[in-house]
Amino acid sequence: MSADCGHHGHKRRKIFRRICAGILIFNFIILVTVLIVWAILQPSKPRFVLQDATVYAFNVSSPPNFLTSTFQVTLYSRNPNDKIGVYYDKLDVYASYRNQQITLRSQIPPTYQGHNEVNIWSPFIYGTNVPVAPYNALSLSQDQANGAVLLNIKIDGRVRWKVGTFISGRYHFYVRCPAFINFGAARTNGILVENSGVKYQLVQNCKVSV
Repeated sequence: MSADCGHHGHKRRKIFRRICAGILIFNFIILVTVLIVWAILQPSKPRFVLQDATVYAFNVSSPPNFLTSTFQVTLYSRNPNDKIGVYYDKLDVYASYRNQQITLRSQIPPTYQGHNEVNIWSPFIYGTNVPVAPYNALSLSQDQANGAVLLNIKIDGRVRWKVGTFISGRYHFYVRCPAFINFGAARTNGILVENSGVKYQLVQNCKVSV
């Protein structure tokens, strides 16, 4: 009786090992297939360009060190891939100065970008009485006195890739766009628009990381 039980137990373990081996082989084949397809398609990251920035407000109070600002930026995005689509599930846009966030995050609606497709977004980003670190406030005042401030327009989000019917998991997505904003006499480089705004043509290539 015990020998019979031992025989059945050994048989079950053997079946279990075969099932595990089959699952591992199947997963390995799927992984290799995805890697081969990915290598053949040679995916490229989307290209982003900061086309312009319109400044409606940029006021620093000192002391205390608070910044109130309002911008509208125009962002150009192109998917350079012939066979890969991009799902932008979440994109948050904001401005920073010397690695300090100086505006709230504005969301771009989720969208799908097809092969070689172009999207243009023009979100407003703003912040009211945002505290600025003392060392940044000093640098900001000096930059304004010199006539130009270097900001970074940033996009943080998540994307998915689509190849045929296959859709990948979500990947973190980062875009960094430098923006020189002119003040004082240098404001003549901008174009006056309604509501006391000044529009600057920038056409700055952005750094994209996935």
